[in-house]
Amino acid sequence: MPVATITAGRFPSFLPLLAALLLAGCSSDRKPAAPAAGTAAEQPVAATATKPRRFIFITNGDDPFWDALLSGLKEGEQRYGCAAAGITVARDVNNGSAEGQIERLRQYATQDDVAGIAISVIQADNQSIVEEMKKLRAKGVKVITVDGDVNRDTFRDARSYYIGTDNVVGGRTLGTATRALLEARGAREGGYVQFAGFTDNDNARSRMNGVKETIGPAYAERDRMADEMDLPRARDNVRNATQNHKDLAALVGIWAYNAPAIADVVTESGTRDKYVIATFDAQDLAIGHMEKGRIDVMVVQNPFEMGVRTVRLLKAMVEDDTSVLDDMFPNAVGTDGDVHTTGLRVVVPDSASPVKADLFDPEVVEYMTLPDFKAWLAKYNLTSS
Repeated sequence: MPVATITAGRFPSFLPLLAALLLAGCSSDRKPAAPAAGTAAEQPVAATATKPRRFIFITNGDDPFWDALLSGLKEGEQRYGCAAAGITVARDVNNGSAEGQIERLRQYATQDDVAGIAISVIQADNQSIVEEMKKLRAKGVKVITVDGDVNRDTFRDARSYYIGTDNVVGGRTLGTATRALLEARGAREGGYVQFAGFTDNDNARSRMNGVKETIGPAYAERDRMADEMDLPRARDNVRNATQNHKDLAALVGIWAYNAPAIADVVTESGTRDKYVIATFDAQDLAIGHMEKGRIDVMVVQNPFEMGVRTVRLLKAMVEDDTSVLDDMFPNAVGTDGDVHTTGLRVVVPDSASPVKADLFDPEVVEYMTLPDFKAWLAKYNLTSS
């Protein structure tokens, strides 16, 4: 603290008293000011005997899907005692490009307090992303993938584990639901187009393959259209598809924002009745469209639980907690034993939908009507999933 200069020889009788007051004012027993309010990831690290550490989640882009995951990260941070362990958790929203993820990975490699990285890989076969992930692992940082994995056939060693949807199963689920809707309309043949951010992304490719596998041979895949996470382009893709392929019977949205893009275009063109609209995820805009009869079925992931389990896994990895690892990956030595899935929901507008629960394995897929699904979201103060 600043102290006024006292000239030697003046007021000597006050010097001992002044020194005592100064010492008392600077005593280590003084209580610190209360920390400012903020998110869990913004709160100061609790005093611990260990060095402060950070877990960082890198998204593939910016979408409300990641807000639900952020809520899960915060829940996991509290549930698994991160503050007491000197750990904070943060989300880093990528700009929708591979270059953005590469830059972020390189940045975190220079920061010694980063103990764990979770990343939704934007391009499964991007070797530059893979190399940066490997460099982080070589440095001792724990690296996992969530929601979007690397190409497991060639780059599995870039990360330790994957958390998220089994995207092939997700695609098969959406294909099954789409076929039921087409058959209920009496559409025994026709084409369909699938829309996604990137067609070479692991989750998009796996989902589209799954749809093609189960929608049935009577329905021909006319195209897979990538928009590179550009929302105007996503809408343009729908317009172009409906103009270029006159036999289309279904429009299939693979990424969260594709659902409202499809619904917007068919509504403005007055062609809603021509198509089955089947989509992934439940963005708040998509929920609103389903309420208005513009989306027939949604296969919904659980980004909230992905966030919770990301924290659980990274904390277990840095603490070498084998009991948690054994619980999450009981078949670690088997095929895809490094994959931990977070479940799927099939959401339909109401019980009158031709998509019925008995089409799906109840141990893998939870069937819900839209009102029940909205009640689940409200339970966790979520607006999307």
